[in-house]
Amino acid sequence: QVQFVESGGGLVQPGGSLRLSCEASGFDFSSRTMAWYRQPPEKEREVVATVPRHPTGEFYYRDSVKGRFTISRDNTKNAVYLQMNDLRSSDTAVYFCNADGPFGFWGQGTRVTVSS
Repeated sequence: QVQFVESGGGLVQPGGSLRLSCEASGFDFSSRTMAWYRQPPEKEREVVATVPRHPTGEFYYRDSVKGRFTISRDNTKNAVYLQMNDLRSSDTAVYFCNADGPFGFWGQGTRVTVSS
């Protein structure tokens, strides 16, 4: 069964940093491009960033997070990470990980609240 367990969210002031982690299981992790998604309050879920299967592949970042967020993965741990720096109130959302071209199963997500 496909599972995702996200962690690392919390309340942070504008300009602060957080590092999100995701543990995935139930599929061939190393064969899939992985992604972080987020769902801001009262909005649709959106892709934040993607990390390719291999480091030489193409990464993607949505424009609003370029230069502030860094996505990475550890195939030995079936884990995906999102380092978020210089956080803004507009980054407030529940963050999820999944494959790029997501599975129908989603984790609980981890809530990030950026507020002074």
